[in-house]
Amino acid sequence: MSSNLFRSSGIVSLMTLVSRLLGFVRDVLQASLFGAGAAMDVFFVAFRIPNLFRRLFAEGAFQQAFVPVLTETRNTRSPAEVRALIDVVSGTLGGFLLLFTAVAVIAAPLLMGAFAPGFADDPEKFEQGVRLLRWTFPYLMFMSLAALVSGILNAYGKFAIPALTPVWLNIVMIAAALLYAPSVEALAIAVFFAGIVQLLFQLPAVAKLGLLPRPRWGWHDPQVRRIITLMIPIVFGASVQQVSLLLDSIIASFLPGQGSVSWLWFADRLMEFPLGTFSIAIATVILPSLAGHHARNSAEEFSDTLDWALRAVVLLGLPATVGLFVLAGPIVSTLFQHSEFTVTDVGQTAWALMAYALGFLGFSFVKILIPGFYARQQTREPIRFGVIALVCGMLLSVGFTLSLLAMDFVAPHAGIALATAISAWINACLLARALYRQRVWRPRREWRVFLLRIGIANLVMAVVLAWTAGSLEGWTSAPAMVRAGRLAATIVAAAVAYFALLYAMGMRPARYLRRA
Repeated sequence: MSSNLFRSSGIVSLMTLVSRLLGFVRDVLQASLFGAGAAMDVFFVAFRIPNLFRRLFAEGAFQQAFVPVLTETRNTRSPAEVRALIDVVSGTLGGFLLLFTAVAVIAAPLLMGAFAPGFADDPEKFEQGVRLLRWTFPYLMFMSLAALVSGILNAYGKFAIPALTPVWLNIVMIAAALLYAPSVEALAIAVFFAGIVQLLFQLPAVAKLGLLPRPRWGWHDPQVRRIITLMIPIVFGASVQQVSLLLDSIIASFLPGQGSVSWLWFADRLMEFPLGTFSIAIATVILPSLAGHHARNSAEEFSDTLDWALRAVVLLGLPATVGLFVLAGPIVSTLFQHSEFTVTDVGQTAWALMAYALGFLGFSFVKILIPGFYARQQTREPIRFGVIALVCGMLLSVGFTLSLLAMDFVAPHAGIALATAISAWINACLLARALYRQRVWRPRREWRVFLLRIGIANLVMAVVLAWTAGSLEGWTSAPAMVRAGRLAATIVAAAVAYFALLYAMGMRPARYLRRA
């Protein structure tokens, strides 16, 4: 069982790695050509608004509701009924998205005022934000339809194409940055066209399965109503992280000076790299598997799949947490310190990254645990836990930020990132406790020995990283190529130390992950 999941996760991770690497190229270009000033603050808010809705409704709520229903239909009904489900869902989703996008484009000033109220004090900045949002918001419609297609492919065990699809966003935006810098309007237009390209890229793979959607309106269709019923609470339960990140931008828009929104954005992008490369990849792979186990009433296999995913995340995610925290400054300096991105920007972004890193495992656990509920089409508890975590995060964010401002701390925006990290841990703990109490997830006995070995290996790795990294000043004053070579050598040394120590303690990570 876990051997197939390991292989599928590896495929998704590899495809995602390609996308994330191109994403870094995109971010480096944006940092170098545009810096971290007012214009990029406006663009990041305009881009984050449709991205929030995309992750809430498309990759969050819609996929989490659609894939289990599609998997169940595939396992229990005829191929004709599967095609009918796809047709009616695509038609209903497409019609709703078209209306929603049209309203949002018209109401762009209201959206910008709601999500970045701090921009209202600068009319020119606010108007630019409205213009950019009218280009970026249709991205939601295209990517939600792309999520429908991805869900079909994932339900049939075709993970590579959906995982590779985000590459096109990076390619289109890289081209726009190179050709039209320093125009942030060009970046917004690129987002619009990137959404179309990502949708079209996946259609041939679905056509090969004989499942190309033939949209048909069906608001009153029982299956559509079922998916909608599942989606409504999932919007709140599965996407707390995205809401928290958007609230970060709102609070950051009120901070004095320029750049807080950009510093948080770049830090979040760095955390998203390992999160997407393996945590989200594993979560993507296990959802159809969990839904299948539930449809066949295989409780033991359901628990084993969930337990395997959690062990995989700890094995790979804890060293990622340590690396992001200890190497925050060197990573930011190496990737972004070019041209318009100054040494000050490096330091401020590093503070945010260190705070986000403390919540990396929390974010990862949420990604893994949420499918444990939605594969069973259970939505009430995740929404309750999500709201609790969100409220705690909001209160902590305001409290930390005000406290750091009162202390005249150099990086008050780091309080926003720290609150988001704590919120993720609160959500993860509540989810894990509920699954354990329901006897849906039964941890294996080997967890204690596993955590002890992982903890020792990470402690040694942290010492290696701290010793080899040195001071941040040594990084910011070095040439770009020297920084890149030094960072690569530091990461390799830490990885060798980590896995060598695990091996010395009798642990074989690859074999361990493959064992059911």
